[in-house]
Amino acid sequence: MSHTAEQPSTKTGVLDGLEPREVLGYFETLAGIPRGSGNESQVADWVVEFARSRGLEAIKDERSCVLVRKPGQGGLEDAAPLILHGHLDMVCEKAEGVDFDFVNDPIRLVVDGDYITADGTSLGADNGIGVSYILALLASDDLPHPPLEAVLTAMEELGKGGAAEFDTTQLRGRRMIDFNWITDKEILAGCSGDVTFTVDIPAEFESAPETHSAARLLMVRGLKGGHCEFDIQLERANALQVLARAVLAVSNRFDVRIAAPYGGAQNNAIPADAEVVLVARPEDLDGISDVVSQLGVDLAVEYDIADPDIRLDLGAADVPERVFSSAAAQRFTTLTLLIQHGVVRWNLHVDDRVETSNNLGTIRPTEQGVRLMSTITSALTSRKHELYDRVRALVELAGGGVATEMFGLDAPEFPYRPDSDLLAVASQAFRDVLGEEPAVEVSQCSLELGMFSRRVPVADIISIGTELHALHSPEEKVNHRSVERVWPLVKEVVSRLG
Repeated sequence: MSHTAEQPSTKTGVLDGLEPREVLGYFETLAGIPRGSGNESQVADWVVEFARSRGLEAIKDERSCVLVRKPGQGGLEDAAPLILHGHLDMVCEKAEGVDFDFVNDPIRLVVDGDYITADGTSLGADNGIGVSYILALLASDDLPHPPLEAVLTAMEELGKGGAAEFDTTQLRGRRMIDFNWITDKEILAGCSGDVTFTVDIPAEFESAPETHSAARLLMVRGLKGGHCEFDIQLERANALQVLARAVLAVSNRFDVRIAAPYGGAQNNAIPADAEVVLVARPEDLDGISDVVSQLGVDLAVEYDIADPDIRLDLGAADVPERVFSSAAAQRFTTLTLLIQHGVVRWNLHVDDRVETSNNLGTIRPTEQGVRLMSTITSALTSRKHELYDRVRALVELAGGGVATEMFGLDAPEFPYRPDSDLLAVASQAFRDVLGEEPAVEVSQCSLELGMFSRRVPVADIISIGTELHALHSPEEKVNHRSVERVWPLVKEVVSRLG
């Protein structure tokens, strides 16, 4: 599928009639280009074409990160450069029973009152709306602004892999506005860092015993999932750990083998589904069903508030050609259960904020067995590394060739600076444009701000956001009235940065 870098006003679509057209037009264009993490090449090419068609310098790197430079205008030609930042990729989640191919299919947008959502899938407003503000700024020919360096990173949702390899020596700016925030009521002025790690577990594959001629697919379904940073404190169930718990419950009663464990959408999304093939003796199937049914009853009680639709299902399955050895299956269930998930420590300096958390996000099959992927988020680098050291110690105890390593960028936190010039300018613009006093947020989430502050170094960073809900889930939505409210603020802020 090819995508041309058209002006949004020349396109017709679901969002026609909504304002601001110069922003939402680009958002609809982005929705038509598949851009899951690791699949950003098409959208990066589109951005390059968009920029060059306007006479702007554009560079795409091997990871599909894009840098676009635009000269200053409107009397701010000689001002200090301003970096604009967003990320091109999105988390790909779909509702149960929805047939959708994130590698090839465009997101199907739906307007529901004040909200834009997607038909059965995640929306990509994280960070498509932020990128759309940047594209609109780059396309403007009459808005005063300093020289702009737009940095659009790839794989932000997957260990910040694009930012880890982005050549920051290209950047001349030392101040940055990020657009990867989720509310229009505040200005983000500080955030946590994170690190993603993998745990590889050899399966020690073998043939199923001759006595084990029956199989069932054990499925965890009905969970809410959510964002690993904004929702981690809500005590929602982790589908991967529920799956491991169910396998352990069955294994305590019956001699079963497992095959093809799979679950979760992405490392930074709370996993909402998981499954594994159970291979057993035919005469044990009724007993296995009873164990699964009883655990399902227990889970419904345990999660009656946090995840009331949680369920365990057993479906038909063919007996696979090979299964995990008993020892490998035990390592898999043990590690999946013992790697800490959820809030690890609350922040004692900022009320009602998580300091350190971990999200055990995905299970994926590998040639050798299975890989777990998890993301630690923390306001303190030392605490983040201490938690990873605990995982390493657990892996060493497991033995059996189990190995762990960091994945992507070890992203540092970005500490709050009360004396920030950008914060002062944006706060005054907020008062003038919106007639309100902005809240200043120091968040438990991990953005790429710390990476820029440490590697460039960018001395002054803020993030401006839009009202988003249910990120990293099929319920994701953006308030288009909020986009209409924020766009004048964005324009006013950049016009004051002389």
